This record gives sequence, C-alpha cells and structure tokens, in this order.
Amino acid sequence: MPVLDRTAGDVKDRSLAEAGRARIAWAAAYMPVLAQIRDRFEIEKPLKGVRIGACLHVTTETANLMLALQAGGAELALCASNPLSTQDDVAAALCEYGIPTFAIKGEDNETYYSHIESVIATKPQMSMDDGCDLVTTIYTKHSALLAQMIGGCEETTTGVIRLKAMQKEGVLPYPVVAVNNALTKHMFDNRYGTGQSTLDGIIRATNVLIAGRTIVVVGYGWCGRGIASRASGMGGHVIVTEVDPRKAIEAQMDGYRVMPIADAAKLGDVFVTVTGNYHVIREEHFKLMKDGAIVCNSGHFNDELDLEGLKRISVGATAPRAFVEQYQLHDGRKVCILADGRLVNLSAGEGHPAAVMDMSFSNQAMSAAYLAQQHANLEKKVYDVPIEIDEEVATLKLSSMGVDIDVLTPEQVKYMASWSEGT
Repeated sequence: MPVLDRTAGDVKDRSLAEAGRARIAWAAAYMPVLAQIRDRFEIEKPLKGVRIGACLHVTTETANLMLALQAGGAELALCASNPLSTQDDVAAALCEYGIPTFAIKGEDNETYYSHIESVIATKPQMSMDDGCDLVTTIYTKHSALLAQMIGGCEETTTGVIRLKAMQKEGVLPYPVVAVNNALTKHMFDNRYGTGQSTLDGIIRATNVLIAGRTIVVVGYGWCGRGIASRASGMGGHVIVTEVDPRKAIEAQMDGYRVMPIADAAKLGDVFVTVTGNYHVIREEHFKLMKDGAIVCNSGHFNDELDLEGLKRISVGATAPRAFVEQYQLHDGRKVCILADGRLVNLSAGEGHPAAVMDMSFSNQAMSAAYLAQQHANLEKKVYDVPIEIDEEVATLKLSSMGVDIDVLTPEQVKYMASWSEGT
C-alpha cells in the first residue's frame, strides 16, 4: 500500500493557513449534523485505511467534510473541482491539517488538470467528485487503477448526468452513490443554497439592484426554483425558460412568466443559467440582449454559455470590476459576463451557507462509509443514497434545530400497510 505524503500540496500561500483555520471553525459552528457524524467516525473508524481522492470545491464547508472523513480513518487528497471556486486560505489550512490539497483560485486549465493528476497519483480507492472530472480522468487515462477502486460519490446534478451516461454505455468503472439525489441534498442544497448564494454572487460582482429588474432563470430544476424564488422575493420580475413541459407548467403556476430564451433575451436585465446543458445561451441570444445585460451561470460548467459566440460578435472587452468582463458588440451595446461564465455563487461569492452544506456533506460522509462497508455487494451502477441515510440526516438536522415531529401510532402503521380498509 502506498504511503501518503501528508506534506504534499500545491496552494497559493501556506502562510494563509491561520486565517483558513479560523474560517473553517466558523463554518463548523453551523454544521451540527456533520459534527455529530465526525464524533461518531472518530470512535468507529468506518474509513480506516481507505484512500479517498476528492475533486470538490475547496471551501470552508468542504474542509469540514475532509476533517470528518479524516476522523473516520480515511487517507485523503483533495483538488479543486472548479478553477475559480477555491478559497486559498482554506486550501492552505487543509495542508496544515495533513490533507494534501492541490488548488489555487484562478488556476488555468493546465494547472487544474495537473492538480487532478496529483490526486490520482495518491492511488485512491474511492473517488469523491463534484462534476465527474475525477472519475472520467481515472477512466480515460489511468485504467490500471480501476481494479483497486471500490466506489465513488458524486455531489452534483451535472456529474450524475455524466455518470448515468457512462452507465448507459456500459463503461461506468465502479459503483457510485449519487449524493445529489438525496432529498436532504437536492431539495435543500440546490434550492435554498444555490438560490441564496447565486444572488449573493451576482450582487457582490455587480452591486446591481434586483428589485424592479427582469431576471431570466434558464432552467427550472431545483436550482432554478431556488434562484427564481429568491429573485422574486427581492422584488425581481422573473422569467423562466425551459425545455421540459412539466417544469414549465410548474414555473407558470408558481407565478413566473414562461417563454423561449429567444423571447426572454430581449427582455432580461440579468440572466442566470442552471441547466447542466450545453450552450443554452448562444450567439443569436446575445445579439438580442439589452445594452448592459448581465449574464452568468450557476451550473457546474461554463459551457452553458456560448462565450466563443459572444466573442465573435464583439469588438473587444474590458474588466470594469472584479469578476466582470464587459463585451462591446459591433453596434455599441455592452453585455457583461460574470466570473468567466463559471459558477457565479462560488467564483464571485462564498458559495452555499454552511447550514445547508451541513446536510449535503453529512450525506457525503455517510455514503462514503456505506461504500466502504458494502462495495462488494454493489454493481457498477449509479445508486441513490440509501433512504436510511437520508432520513437520519433529516432527523439529526431537525434535532439540531430544536424541532420535534410526530411518530406514527401502531394503528397508523398497520393502516398504511393494509389494503382491506375502505369506505
């Protein structure tokens, strides 16, 4: 078994570690469920000796997940899942905690993939992904490692889509738990976390007033629902664009205007994409936008925006503010792209509040323990988080909030399992 070099890592500045530790502790105070799991892991060591390679957003909340996994006995190496989402002080602190971390905010594409390679060089047995880049890199470039891989976890909608495509083609290399599919993840992280943090990122980057503006939300999944709700609550006039007729009906009934992106492009002041798909705002849409339109993405990859198409119709670009690139079109109109089209909530803001990530990362930690114990019984498929884990996370969260709920009586349990009772 290879010996993990706990002094390894590639971060911006290790002297930032003290500030990072303080911020990690601040986030921990809002993550009581993960704290309970960490205490349990410290005693039970469910991940003892398991080498985990993680490709995640390097934030204060992720740091607390790493510390919980470390308490459970795991040997860890971490890299960033997005070039702009890293918090450099947190990355430095993680190295001080003996978790080799390879992440620098603003790293170029070459460095990004070199950092993934650094994690793979630790010969992980389990992957922990946020977008599936680690899994696909192992599969395409390091097939010799596959024999030792026992499983993986995936945190995002985008990553689950990619993994299910691999499964459909018969090339998924090992079982993966879709943490994103847990109710205590996507219904809360995606809706409340992305909803709040996306608006926060937009406002930090631009200082734009949401009230009275027309906000176009492209995609009405759980992330889109959250963004639309928060934008509306701040006084924005929300338009939703969709390709799924069921989600379009829901958006309409939730009180939003629904129309194709080609129509919305003429009306919007601020555009946010959250589809997980490719080029949902394209060159022909940029041509229709108002002067000063603000465009950003809160889906995992920046290819939701056709940035090359925008460059083709532009005469140049300036950077009037941090995380704002203002393109001038041939007719003089300007279109602003935030954070290079990458996750605006993590690139221009701090990402999800810790209280929401508490549930997401509790699912992640417990799913890793589940894989360590059950991998021999699993096929090379994408699995949902076991309902027992999902319900336990919800129960622990309610307890931490001081909330009690009812319990079914024996008669109610019998009734719900019976078919004979009727009118």
